[in-house]
Amino acid sequence: MNSPVTPPFEVLYEKGPCICVLKQAGLLTQAPPGIDNLELQVREFCKRRDGKTGKIYLAIIHRLDRPVSGAIVFCRNVRAAQRLSAQFRERSVRKTYWAIVEGVVPEDSGEWTDHVRKIPDVAQGEVVAAGSDDARPAELSFEVLARTSTHSLLEIELGTGRYHQIRLQCASRQFPILGDSLYGAQQAFGPIVEDPRQQHIALHARRLQFRHPMVEEQVDVVAPLSSAWLENEAWQELARQSSREIQP
Repeated sequence: MNSPVTPPFEVLYEKGPCICVLKQAGLLTQAPPGIDNLELQVREFCKRRDGKTGKIYLAIIHRLDRPVSGAIVFCRNVRAAQRLSAQFRERSVRKTYWAIVEGVVPEDSGEWTDHVRKIPDVAQGEVVAAGSDDARPAELSFEVLARTSTHSLLEIELGTGRYHQIRLQCASRQFPILGDSLYGAQQAFGPIVEDPRQQHIALHARRLQFRHPMVEEQVDVVAPLSSAWLENEAWQELARQSSREIQP
């Protein structure tokens, strides 16, 4: 009897051609050959577990930035991938994030609308005027789950999925995400790493809700927090100050 194959990630949900997994911060969603990435890990796990040989189909439906952790879904056949991709385009997929930001967000809840664009030839974006070249609207809604004198814990729902959107919209309001030195954060987050590209930031894709593309079923996936979150002093204080019980 073959021994079970243990994946290097946590499987949050799997049914038919859909598999949702927990992405670790510091890991690329996709990368060129020779560079470790989540797509490769999921592909190799499915291949070994199912006893397949040769290439197998695995579609990337959406991505998470390298320093971001949380729930992400892949599809294992073309029809499922097409149908689920359509849900993302139609914005019927609910994507909820948790973020620890530097500073005290004064409003209890609200909506942020900006125009953003990627800076050419640089792995960075910027907030720009609406009429600027390549500007695209960026929309999100937020709720403050907890505050201290130095940090805020935000629950964010994306209305659009732009390049570095949450990071940009928070930083442009002087609330950079903890650990996100690219966008002005002053404090570190997560383990000390030699390669700055593997740095973690306090942004976590907490919840993913969509309609299963092949059966009549609503999928609701919640991604647990990593040790980088649970061991962080800012998180621990925010969890104590929260007006509602926060499950890690």
